[in-house]
Amino acid sequence: MKLIIQIPCFNEEKTLPATLDDLPEHIPGIDAIEIQIINDGSTDNTVEVAKKHSVDHIVSFRKNRGLAAAFKAGVDNAIEHGADILVNTDADNQYRGADIPKLIEPILLGKAEIVVGCRPIDDHPEFSFTKKILQKIGSWVLRKVSNTTVRDAASGFRAYSRNAMLHVNIYSRFSYCMETLIQAGLNNLGVTGVDIGINPKTRDSRLFKSIPEYVWKQAKTMIGIFILYRANLLFNALASFFFLAGAALALRYVFLVFLAGAPANAFWPSLIFSGVLMTIGVQIFLTGLIASLVSSSRKLSEDLSFRIKKAEFDRSTRKEGF
Repeated sequence: MKLIIQIPCFNEEKTLPATLDDLPEHIPGIDAIEIQIINDGSTDNTVEVAKKHSVDHIVSFRKNRGLAAAFKAGVDNAIEHGADILVNTDADNQYRGADIPKLIEPILLGKAEIVVGCRPIDDHPEFSFTKKILQKIGSWVLRKVSNTTVRDAASGFRAYSRNAMLHVNIYSRFSYCMETLIQAGLNNLGVTGVDIGINPKTRDSRLFKSIPEYVWKQAKTMIGIFILYRANLLFNALASFFFLAGAALALRYVFLVFLAGAPANAFWPSLIFSGVLMTIGVQIFLTGLIASLVSSSRKLSEDLSFRIKKAEFDRSTRKEGF
């Protein structure tokens, strides 16, 4: 059983040594532990630090491509090198290496294929009150969209089984955290969370510079993912809103003119407006049908991608003797 621990890095020469030193060297149930660094276009000595610490795999981008691209590249490299389990952690040493055995235990026991390390949000010393509320709201929304029960959807401390890795397809550019959970829910993969601890803060977040930027990026990502994976729900909800609003105005016109005896000419504008609203509702509904067809096509493409990656992995393992 091979475990690969992955660390996406962008200019992490100062924090990477402590992160690497904190990782476990032996875990019960694991025969081999390998470390891989995803160098996301670093301009400092991140790669040199990784080599000095005898990191097993280094995947490098010439330019910074973002966390989502780095994660996807790491997944592909882990599959290529025969990983049975992939653990993703951060280079700022936010997450404790000592929690990795706890993180992978549900996978070893066959109880889950994706495990998320859930931080103590309420007691997190680095989170402001506003960020705690936003984290809870975001996780609640994601649980509803993905049909999972993970309490900390934004946590980057995660473990993936080989089967889960083969199912990974990343479309968003900001972060992979929400998208992989939604994919897992749609593919009926077992997802669970385990409580973890955190280390003291070593640097500010690289994903966002302020709370408004964080909210904007998370909202934009969530809407984009929602359109990709739950287009029918989104468009049906919007269509229902406009159509019912138009229908309510039409019923108001019928009541006032035909039942209350009001002059018809006085309410022509509201009747026209109701027709416009219902027309918009129908158009949105038809757009939703098209979006649903696109989503179905994307799902078929993901299934095909999974089969191709699995076949390639099976051939490589037979060839290499994994």
